[in-house]
Amino acid sequence: MSYPPSLILIKNATLFAPQARGSKHLLIAAGKIAYIGDILPTLGDELAVETVDLAGQILIPGFIDAHTHITGGGGEAGFATRVPPVPLSQFTRAGVTTAVGVLGTDDLTRTTGSLLAQVYALREEGLSAYCYTGGYHLPPTTLTGSVKSDIVYIEPILGVGELAISDHRSSQPTLNELLKVASEAHVARLMTGKAGILHLHLGDGERGLALVREAIANAEIPAKTYNPTHVNRRKALFDEACELTKLGCWIDVTAFETGDVGYEPAEALMRYMNSDYPQDKLTISSDGGGCLPCFDHHGHMTKMDFASSSAMTEVFYQLIDSDVDLVRFLPFFTSNVADLLNFSHKGQINVGCDADLIVLDPNNRIHHVMAQGHWHIFAKNIIKKGSFEN
Repeated sequence: MSYPPSLILIKNATLFAPQARGSKHLLIAAGKIAYIGDILPTLGDELAVETVDLAGQILIPGFIDAHTHITGGGGEAGFATRVPPVPLSQFTRAGVTTAVGVLGTDDLTRTTGSLLAQVYALREEGLSAYCYTGGYHLPPTTLTGSVKSDIVYIEPILGVGELAISDHRSSQPTLNELLKVASEAHVARLMTGKAGILHLHLGDGERGLALVREAIANAEIPAKTYNPTHVNRRKALFDEACELTKLGCWIDVTAFETGDVGYEPAEALMRYMNSDYPQDKLTISSDGGGCLPCFDHHGHMTKMDFASSSAMTEVFYQLIDSDVDLVRFLPFFTSNVADLLNFSHKGQINVGCDADLIVLDPNNRIHHVMAQGHWHIFAKNIIKKGSFEN
């Protein structure tokens, strides 16, 4: 039996950590970044070392996809429209090294238990994976009986969501109901140091974020507890969401097509970058595995598609191909997400952090992907596949 090398030496990387750090050498050991420097470390011949010379290629942190339907979404046009679980390589080919799973419209036949099982499956396959408890509706589906105890007692559960508001598929929560869920998430954050956020699905409804503004104005729960997603689906909603960042909310752009009613994700990110809003309060996610339905005014679904983490990667490519400074937008995919989720060990390339890395080729496309110190993609080839991938 052959074993992988215990150490990986990466030479001559043009490092964006996400800050620009110039040409560096890195040493990976036990899934962590053990060394970053200008001088090659001296390693004894008795050590098993894999050396990879990047010859100036760009090295960035792995992407964190904080909104993905790892068990599959859908089911809004019958049981046959349930999207299957997302396989490992759909994440890694997109440069995603950390995934956070959510339940959507179907929080009945899909449960927090099944979501958690898929988290553990992805972890066994080498991906960092976490999830939220609950789903679109109230009362939230939980494993232990409450949002607070799920977050406190179950390590992979970071918060609650995606709770739907301003959407015909939601349970139409009242202000008091929203505050009760938010308070459980907030107290769980105090008890555990986890993110403890209320991750909010925003639909197409004209009410937009009115309920969130009311919650912030009428209770003592910190604004950072509320984390609205899909905020680029309508232009007025995006403008409304951006204002919330001044109060301390993180907002999340989704990498889906919006048509004329919203801002395409790259445009939304550009608008935010060119504003005076706090640049550390915006993230992007894929909604990967989720159903992308279109409804008429009667609530009937007229068509549907399903999302992939690669949509988020395509936004990254659009921005880098437009000669936007990498340092400006890379945090939206990496460090901003890590700050939102209280991941001190992810979203950046520093000594002691997880070795979650992406190497770009000369055309600024994903060339290698490392997750927890192991190559999953190397020279664009899939090295590690999920248990049921062909």
